[in-house]
Amino acid sequence: MTQPDVTIVREVFDLTGARWTVPVLVALEASRMRFGEIARDVGGVAQKQLSATLRELERDGFVERTAFATIPPRVEYELTPLGEELVDGVKGLGAIAFRNRDRIASARREFAERAESSAAV
Repeated sequence: MTQPDVTIVREVFDLTGARWTVPVLVALEASRMRFGEIARDVGGVAQKQLSATLRELERDGFVERTAFATIPPRVEYELTPLGEELVDGVKGLGAIAFRNRDRIASARREFAERAESSAAV
């Protein structure tokens, strides 16, 4: 049996694991926004990093960029249907983490205790 090509899955996981991707997606979930509005909503993101994040999301079809021929030029970003689906998936992962936060914390404590006891030997 051949192994399925999981390259795209890994690439999407890498993208969603990037520091600013989820905050940008969540900001755009509310409505179509201009660059400055996204930057204010996300907070703390450098202009260069926000530009790179939006470019990657646009490249992969999660965000649509619309440029208006006005003076001054206006650019707006919004989630595509694919982007909305990605936000739903990310929210699902967040819900799992939130629901199981006590179990995760307990597992981390137990792991730390085992690591301490094995280091003492």
